[in-house]
Amino acid sequence: MESEPLLTESASRGSVDYGSRHGSHSDAESAEPPRTRTPSYTATAHEHDGDLYIQQAVVFIEDAIQYRSINHKVDSGSLRLYRWYYSRICQWGLGFTIAVLLALAFVEKPSSITYTSDPRYRPAPWEPPCGLTETIEIVCLLIFIADVAVKSYVIGWEEFCINKWLIGYVVVIAASVVDWAITVSMVCNETIRVRRLIRPFFLLQNSSLMKKTLKCIKRTLPEIASVVLLLALHLCLFTMIGMLIFPRSEDPKRNGEWETYFRNLPRALSSLLVLLTTANNPDVMVPAYSLHRGYALFFILFSVCGTYILMNLLTAIIYNQFRGYLLMSVQASIIRRRLGIRAAFEVLCCKSQGHSSNSEDHEERVQVNTVLEVMSRVQMKSFYRQAVIKAAQQFRDGFLDGEAFQRLFDELDKDRIREHPPNPEYSLPILQWIQSTCSHYYLTVVGNVVALANVICICTVLVLDSEKVVSQRDGYYMEVINCAFILYYLLEMVLKLIAFGWRGYLSYKNNIFDGLFTVLLLVLQMAIFITYRISYQMIPVQRGLLSLWEMVRLVNMLIVFRFLRIIPEIKLMALVASTLVDLVKNLRAFAGILVVVYYVYAVIGIWLFHGAIPPPGGSSMLSNSSTENSTSNFTMECGSYEQLEYWPNNFDDFASSLVLLYDVMVVNNWQVFMDAYTRYTTEWSKVYFVSWWLTSSVMWVNLFVALILENFTYKWDKCHALSVSDVERTRYETTVQRMFREHVQEPTQEELLVQLQQHPHLHLTR
Repeated sequence: MESEPLLTESASRGSVDYGSRHGSHSDAESAEPPRTRTPSYTATAHEHDGDLYIQQAVVFIEDAIQYRSINHKVDSGSLRLYRWYYSRICQWGLGFTIAVLLALAFVEKPSSITYTSDPRYRPAPWEPPCGLTETIEIVCLLIFIADVAVKSYVIGWEEFCINKWLIGYVVVIAASVVDWAITVSMVCNETIRVRRLIRPFFLLQNSSLMKKTLKCIKRTLPEIASVVLLLALHLCLFTMIGMLIFPRSEDPKRNGEWETYFRNLPRALSSLLVLLTTANNPDVMVPAYSLHRGYALFFILFSVCGTYILMNLLTAIIYNQFRGYLLMSVQASIIRRRLGIRAAFEVLCCKSQGHSSNSEDHEERVQVNTVLEVMSRVQMKSFYRQAVIKAAQQFRDGFLDGEAFQRLFDELDKDRIREHPPNPEYSLPILQWIQSTCSHYYLTVVGNVVALANVICICTVLVLDSEKVVSQRDGYYMEVINCAFILYYLLEMVLKLIAFGWRGYLSYKNNIFDGLFTVLLLVLQMAIFITYRISYQMIPVQRGLLSLWEMVRLVNMLIVFRFLRIIPEIKLMALVASTLVDLVKNLRAFAGILVVVYYVYAVIGIWLFHGAIPPPGGSSMLSNSSTENSTSNFTMECGSYEQLEYWPNNFDDFASSLVLLYDVMVVNNWQVFMDAYTRYTTEWSKVYFVSWWLTSSVMWVNLFVALILENFTYKWDKCHALSVSDVERTRYETTVQRMFREHVQEPTQEELLVQLQQHPHLHLTR
């Protein structure tokens, strides 16, 4: 559930209760200082038992761990439904439903179920019968209806009405159902399915971090727009100057620059825009540069000011502004965590004090045994549960106050340090010698050197056989060399197992990676011995499914991948690799928004350009009626879409649309696609491609690069002083909240208590 930051949001909330009955609050009670007030919680008669308070505390702590809002009902039935809804199986099921709905675009007409997207070789795609995808879609929509019904119930009607995302959720579901009904009524013969365009909304609303990221991007847009406006001014200024420098001459030999790049205003603008991305450099300069050296200054000045100054300035502004708004979002998430922990403390105090207090100066405390009971029910990682329990058991008097209770959960912000199991003890001298020798770091160094030698042998053979066809390659010698190396890998694995024991061996990720590839190589080697003769005689080309060379090639691939074992042994390389892994695990929200943008632009691209470029050999290669574009000679111009044979890159189905959008995003030859669709359709098609370039390459790629830098800087600051072994033992939980944790201001206990009084379903009687 998504809401505004808590310290600014709930001050304007009403105190309407949807899950329990509450008493009145007098002005005198509300004016008391927070530290001198004793909490009591009003509820129905059958809920006045200690288990309800335990259940409430468990849910509040789970909300704090996941940075969720606590503004939901707190009666026993609602809490059970709430925990079930946020259970792993339910959330995975909802995510799977969203994935299935989004994947329908690959099957729906125009279908992507073909082995190629090239219209010259593409067979007729398989089209699902009418009703198949529609049935799957309506099932997904029914699941979403159940989802929004559960959400609206557990948070209450008042909270539902002020949550814009949930209101939008209902609107999108209703629009999708209406459009689905139109499709069914027209027997799947409609030309446009509007609901395909709004499907990504289901992905957005299901992720709290994705919604926060989108909000940060929206707030960053004004600053981005100012720089983009300056960039547009730079582009227009140089366009006008270029049209003045390169007019049409009476000498046809001097019209190369004018005819190709500055013939009219739209062409001049697009030419310099592409030059801004360096995709047509130095092609755009060559016709003029061949006439006079001085013309190069115009293009160099344009590139330096635009590409190297304004574009990099835009990257800096995007990163700085987005980082600031993201920090505000992280601040709200930290407040949610602290508020959830404080709410858990308050309800546990109610249980410990017997639901009432007769002393004005009574100090609020909770029993350690009660905390241990709560932690045994909380769904969280076992490592952090044990850390919190261990910290709670340090209080000898058996009680914790509010600040101590908050400090317990500081364990959630600490990195996990893995302790390797102790080495086994041997009585035999030979085993003791093996253990002392093979547990040394030098064995790993020798193993890396041997792996490097194996890779060098493979490279040497590949270079010698590079000109031979597969049938002429003899894999016998390579097989013998690999066999010797694999025997060493097996020996190294066995020695490490003896030295560390199997538990100690598996406690190192590098050993797991190394051992897995060693076992695979051993299995393949045995398969080769069984299939082919060991002695070098007349080896048949193929026995069974694979020839000898194909099996050796597979072995070589595994050996090359196994060489990645050196990554953890080099500190900087290990940091880079772990940063990439963290990006995959913890920055999924940013990639999710990119998926949404890709999806929307792909759907729009299919609507606008489906079938716009016919395959070669058609009756008409161009649809424009202008004489300059109607000749076939122009279509085969060097560097054109047709001459480069970019036929597989089109908008004829969803999968090929995604690939074409990616090609435009990396801006290599993206002007070829823009020029082709301009010729085959209209000049206005440039608006689509330029908007996609601004959205993907200018804004999103810059954001992603900035976040990679932030992630790497965070990890480098934490472990640049550690050794390689310490880095290997430390499991860094690199999340967005962790990266900005040092810059977040902690809320005070008084602020949290005031915030709790604004809870719509949990009321404090003071």
